[in-house]
Amino acid sequence: MLRKFSMAFFAILSAVSLNAQDSSSAPKAFTVSGFADLYYRKDFAKSDANNFTSFTGAQKSLELGMASVKLEYKPGKLDLVADLGFGPKAREFSYNDKGFFSSVKQLYASYSATDWLKFTAGTWATHVGYELVDPQLNRNYSMSYMFTNGPFTHTGVKAEATKGKSGFMIGLSHATDYRKRPSGLIRKEFLIAQYSYAFTDNIKLFLNYVGGKNPDTSKVSQFDAVLTAKISDKISVGYNGTINTTKTWDGSKNLDGKSWSGNAFYLNVDPISNVGLTFRQEFFSDKNQLKVFASAAGGSTVSASTISANFKVGGFLFIPEIRYESAGQSIYKDVNNRAVKSATNFIFAAIYSF
Repeated sequence: MLRKFSMAFFAILSAVSLNAQDSSSAPKAFTVSGFADLYYRKDFAKSDANNFTSFTGAQKSLELGMASVKLEYKPGKLDLVADLGFGPKAREFSYNDKGFFSSVKQLYASYSATDWLKFTAGTWATHVGYELVDPQLNRNYSMSYMFTNGPFTHTGVKAEATKGKSGFMIGLSHATDYRKRPSGLIRKEFLIAQYSYAFTDNIKLFLNYVGGKNPDTSKVSQFDAVLTAKISDKISVGYNGTINTTKTWDGSKNLDGKSWSGNAFYLNVDPISNVGLTFRQEFFSDKNQLKVFASAAGGSTVSASTISANFKVGGFLFIPEIRYESAGQSIYKDVNNRAVKSATNFIFAAIYSF
């Protein structure tokens, strides 16, 4: 059903696009933007095993993150976007896909029916969470556990509306991070939703949801909250809290749900225009052994503290970073390859954006 609706929606958008392009009065804008990033990570214990989050798996070597280009065309009320990425980070981001789709970060068409209502069809980055896949849009270079284990993308259709200080989004999508369904999988779609509220221009709240049945027939639901606040021109803070519940399939029914959850706090300080400092403190709970502790003797929690500096020079952004983690179980390795409960690493990243 979703596939038929998507095809029909794209057909309508194509017709509207042709009409818009025929009108000499319709505003048109074509933009190209992108970035490329490199990083070097040194684990203080010289271990390749002390990394459980996305995009920074290499140790003691200079590594390409991703080269990305975003093409956007806005004829009238349409917004057509092709956002492509290449490199190790792009392959990790699109882990369910091969060939052309493995380079697709976003590929969608939006139509603004009015100034308060917009429809979108295609593939787009998730609304869940505080952090984003493009590194220049984050203050920390390494990613949180919540970002790593939450959704990356959704493929389907959605509607977005605004009224006063409130925003609403609801949509249907394939299972999380699937651009297309492999043959033989179940056909039920995921429900995605968001409610946002702007208390002021500087304080905003986002309540997010995604849920449905995975290809392995497990049922998943995730509730997520993001709060951002600008205290002054030099100081801002953020909070992200999330809980994911999974009900596995035993061959005849879905079992009782097991959950993982997390909370992260962000403090951003910008003493001058081209220098910034960010402290992130994350607490991640995996007591049901669904994620970090899946292969451990029992479930536990992780505390991760990250301090990052941001130096901007022209189109470049340089991020030196120190990250310290401790866990309730010995999931890390020390210099003698013995299991320990903590790990520290240093990252230096360079990002060029245009």
